[in-house]
Amino acid sequence: MARNGEAEATVAERSTATSPPQDPASTEQAPDAQRAEGETEGPEQERPQPAPEAVELHSGHRLAGRYRLEECITRLDGFSSWRAVDEKLRRAVGVHVLPASHERAATVLSAARATALLGDPRFVQVLDAVEEKGLVHVIHEWLPDAIPLHTLLHAGPLDPHEAQALAGQVAQAMAAAHRENLAHLRLNPATVLRTGPCQFRIRGLAVDAALRGIEADDPQRADTEAIGALLYAALTQRWPYPEGVYGLSGVAGLSKGSREPLLTPEQVRAGVHRGLSELAMRALVNDGATAVSEKPALTTPEELSAALAQLPRIRPPEPTPSALPQFHQPTTYQRGTLVAGGPPTAPGRPGVAGGAGSAPPALGGRWGTALKVAVSALLIAALGLGSWQLADALLKGDAPAEATPAPGPDEDEDVEEPPPGPLEVSSVTELDPEGSGQNPESAPLVIDDDPESYWQTKNYYGPSFGNLKRGLGLILDLGEAREVRSLTVEAVGDTAVEFRAAPADATTPPGGADDFVTLDSATGSSLTLQGDEPVTTRFVLVWLTDLPLGNDGNYRGRITDISVNQ
Repeated sequence: MARNGEAEATVAERSTATSPPQDPASTEQAPDAQRAEGETEGPEQERPQPAPEAVELHSGHRLAGRYRLEECITRLDGFSSWRAVDEKLRRAVGVHVLPASHERAATVLSAARATALLGDPRFVQVLDAVEEKGLVHVIHEWLPDAIPLHTLLHAGPLDPHEAQALAGQVAQAMAAAHRENLAHLRLNPATVLRTGPCQFRIRGLAVDAALRGIEADDPQRADTEAIGALLYAALTQRWPYPEGVYGLSGVAGLSKGSREPLLTPEQVRAGVHRGLSELAMRALVNDGATAVSEKPALTTPEELSAALAQLPRIRPPEPTPSALPQFHQPTTYQRGTLVAGGPPTAPGRPGVAGGAGSAPPALGGRWGTALKVAVSALLIAALGLGSWQLADALLKGDAPAEATPAPGPDEDEDVEEPPPGPLEVSSVTELDPEGSGQNPESAPLVIDDDPESYWQTKNYYGPSFGNLKRGLGLILDLGEAREVRSLTVEAVGDTAVEFRAAPADATTPPGGADDFVTLDSATGSSLTLQGDEPVTTRFVLVWLTDLPLGNDGNYRGRITDISVNQ
């Protein structure tokens, strides 16, 4: 499987091959879509000037003097996609390359530059788009740890909690893109990547469609249908069209002339969440699809996102026990313990004759009966004597002696107070005074007590935010002014964090980091920060000043959990 969420395709023969393979990540699989390397067709053949000589691309070739091509992932219809290395920043990147004379070169450049300006972290970012020496190349992020959706679905459908997160995040991201007049037009299980538990990103916004010449009369409806198909696949492990793709089987209609030509997810697989099943059908372009609901079809990502938000929150599945407890050997008697090589013995005190844990056998026969009678007689005599003494004391007017009170704690002793506990946080918001925001939808994940979920910053070229800003952070609102003693922060990688507090009389969160008082600072992945003495405040700021280096060569901060302690 190719990494970074590129489609599961490997090029068996590199650029020296005479017949490059097809691109499995593309739904356009027509035989005439393949061409031998160097062959092109289009407007350049009609120009009076001769076309520029094709550049031989191979592993090791450098673009713009810094991007070294490593592995060809896709070669199709005059363009190729590569895994490459940015030698200047020493990180992996993805590269799309096509001749500048290609009929779609100008469209690809325009789409790439517009996408780069969006800067939404929910999309794989376009880093550069340049025309140089007869070639157009588009540089984008490479996410080595990301997993394409179709790879996840090979193991089975997603649970309802993760399927809801997938549809919600993709719908919200596409709604934001359409507000900037950007469409994807090629959303599929290969272009949606999971970067962490219930965390998804989209690659190829506008660029993938431009490379392949895909257009749509109604881009919003096309992308909404694609999100519905992704949700359908996530719930059923099936593609909602007769032709299967990316290893997923297609779904045929019920019968010819049926009012409902497409099976609902509930009909395909038992136990599917009914609310998600209905939304998938309402988003798909399918005559009669909304017969399962009286509600209208969903035609834009904005409408789909709003409908998903109205669903009740779906709880994550309970964790599966990692190991079963060790069972003892089977016993032959309920009260006995099986001893290897011997008869069952009764449980009892250890060290008593008769075996480990055994008890001495009870007396039987006439001697046992006599012993029971003697013990009973002694008990009756003791009860009679005690009753006689109590009656004699009452007749003489003497009150019976009170029982000695149980010893209690010494009043003079200092009782140790229970350790302080965490305070309840009513909301979490980002503070990015020198930027346009990082990942505001994920900010509440730092107080959900789930170590697998997190809030993260954007990617930067250096630990100090690429020298673009002094810092950024999260504001925790306690709902009212409370006494705060300490702060615990769990992060991914060694992160420089400052513990800051707003003035006690602040009723709204301050707009700048300088409006908070710095109480403590530290660097690490598991931090406990506290000031010299408790402080009364309503707003606590977790301020990041330096970011750790990720596995992909980018610097970013990830916070998994924050606790404010009294």
